[in-house]
Amino acid sequence: MSTDLPLYLSDPYLTRASARVTAADGGGITLDQPLFYPTGGGQPGDVGQLTWDGGRIDIATTQKHDGGARLVPADGAQALPPVGAEVMQEIDWDARWGHMRVHTALHLLSVVIPLPVSGGAIGAEKGRLDFNMPEAPQDKAAIEAALNALVARDLAVTQDWISDADLDARPDLVKTMSVAPPRGTGRVRLVRIGAGPDQVDLQPCGGTHVAQTSQIGPLRLGKVEKKGRENRRVYVHLAG
Repeated sequence: MSTDLPLYLSDPYLTRASARVTAADGGGITLDQPLFYPTGGGQPGDVGQLTWDGGRIDIATTQKHDGGARLVPADGAQALPPVGAEVMQEIDWDARWGHMRVHTALHLLSVVIPLPVSGGAIGAEKGRLDFNMPEAPQDKAAIEAALNALVARDLAVTQDWISDADLDARPDLVKTMSVAPPRGTGRVRLVRIGAGPDQVDLQPCGGTHVAQTSQIGPLRLGKVEKKGRENRRVYVHLAG
């Protein structure tokens, strides 16, 4: 794995890690090696705690800031860690794990329903995608079965990288029209599900994912809502 990646991408299973404070003010706290995932791509920012010599603070959310992550303290925080201090980061693993499972499940949903995606949202127990879909699917049971079949195949979930120019030449890789690919560094992260002849999905994504589809667990297809003449919102729930 690339060593210049933030910790939440280089090892999404890491729950605790040290870092040094590079800035701390009313807007939040930035660290040199952030473990906390910043809100983006429909995935909520991580929550958790920071501790340091003589202090502790709860983190209510994490936001994107200057190409990195800014940790936002919970209301009522008494003191911020000083700039230069070494802190121990600890994320709320239950929330992160749920987001990883749901996010990967939504990638599989975009495989089972191969239509343009106009929006989406990720929670710790369920998520949804909005599709350009004039008519609601006729066989929800078949979609749910196809999703769970992909989960059961225990496909590897890996990351790769592509240059901005190469991505521009491959517009077919971009499924989500409402969320721009994570650009800004000259390269874009791709998330791949399956490998070789077993590859089922490859698309730009900056979020956190499970390592194998079997880790998602069983899925239940939720309600399908009409969100306009050409749009349907499809929910997926973790069922176990």
